[in-house]
Amino acid sequence: MTDMLFDVSDQVVLVSGGSRGIGKELARGFAARGSRVVVTGRDQGTLAATADEISVGTHAVMPVVCDVAETDQIQAAVQQVMGRFGQIDTLVNVAGVNIRQPAAEFSPEQFDFVLGINLRGAFFMSQQVGRHMIGRESGSVINIDSVNSHSPLANVGPYAMSKCGLQGMTEVLAREWGPRGVRVNGLAPGFILTDLTQQLWSEPTMQEWGRFNTPLGRVGKPDDLVGTAVFLASPAAAFLTGQTIYVDGGLTSGRSWPIPPGGGQSD
Repeated sequence: MTDMLFDVSDQVVLVSGGSRGIGKELARGFAARGSRVVVTGRDQGTLAATADEISVGTHAVMPVVCDVAETDQIQAAVQQVMGRFGQIDTLVNVAGVNIRQPAAEFSPEQFDFVLGINLRGAFFMSQQVGRHMIGRESGSVINIDSVNSHSPLANVGPYAMSKCGLQGMTEVLAREWGPRGVRVNGLAPGFILTDLTQQLWSEPTMQEWGRFNTPLGRVGKPDDLVGTAVFLASPAAAFLTGQTIYVDGGLTSGRSWPIPPGGGQSD
């Protein structure tokens, strides 16, 4: 028996940055539940392969080339989707990049690269799609945030700044678009093992650090995020907007001390 409270079948779901990693798994999750899914990204070959891999049932996943750092490409991509389906019910802003190095070493070009995709791109994608949602007085925007908007890590300064900005954007758009029937929420993953982070998390020191700091005792997987994304897009979240949900295995719940349980009295 299907619970219609969590039904996203026949929704048109646009996943920006949906060709790999978290975006790919979220797109797969919506496609598996009957949504008409569009994935965007910068590489046509990768997009086409992803669309073929995750298509199920009667709704073939639609690949659309779009670099969100280029506003003209955003506009063209949204027009293409609207021309095909006539509406966009859910937008998932996933497209993002990161550069790991000390803040003192960032060049203006590197800073603009990270902020241009992670924040500027998400804003103008939301703007283009949001205009159609406002016209219909219906829609859901899901911004893929990060634990860095809660507790920034060192040596990823512009990335952390972009995610803090994205959380602010979530709240601002929720405030402005709520009266027009459009909900805007954030989904903030914890430490997630993807193709791009495989090398980092394959190091034994990082694995132990991740397990120690995450109460559920493991690094997350992209499909750990699907349930929350589907919930945010579904009727079950009809009265939820302006919120950021941390799907992080408990990482943001506090800090663990590097001492054994029952380690003795301290003053």
